[in-house]
Amino acid sequence: MNGEILDRMERAVAKVRERLLRATAALNKAKIPYAVVGGNAVASWVATVDEGAARNTRDVDLLVRRDDLPAITSTLEQAGFVYGELLGVVMFRDGAEGKPSEAIHLLFAGEKTRPDHLLPAPEIQTVEDPAKYQVITLESLVVMKLMSNRRKDQVHVEDLIGVRLIDESWLEKLPSELAVRLKLILDTPDG
Repeated sequence: MNGEILDRMERAVAKVRERLLRATAALNKAKIPYAVVGGNAVASWVATVDEGAARNTRDVDLLVRRDDLPAITSTLEQAGFVYGELLGVVMFRDGAEGKPSEAIHLLFAGEKTRPDHLLPAPEIQTVEDPAKYQVITLESLVVMKLMSNRRKDQVHVEDLIGVRLIDESWLEKLPSELAVRLKLILDTPDG
């Protein structure tokens, strides 16, 4: 490897940030409700405590209302994104050559993201990030991460634990199945 790899790494992070800011600015301007969820929401919450502990992610996940999809589509297409669906996921690639893995992915409030999820995605409840976009509340984010429960979701929960945004006191706030998942993460911090 040479020094160019650091430049590539930096560009990759900058591209995700640019897509996040362009999409949310367009939705803000159109007054369409949304919440940033997923890895960017975890990074936003973690950075409130320790910016160095925030992880990068490849895509942008947004929680929206299905009824707003026509307005969202028009708004994001005007901002240069291209509508598509892949494996049941509604997404907006960054231009015609954009990769699905780096797209804006939509999740729908009040609907199960996957059939095996215990609960539907929460309603849109947000706090404003200093970057002027709407981030899902911490409580809703934790529930979403525990519902998905993939390894990367477990790591995101570990990140929130690591900066002390969540702890054992959360066990009482969660449905029992999700509390069991959180307890396992709390009890096995090294995986």
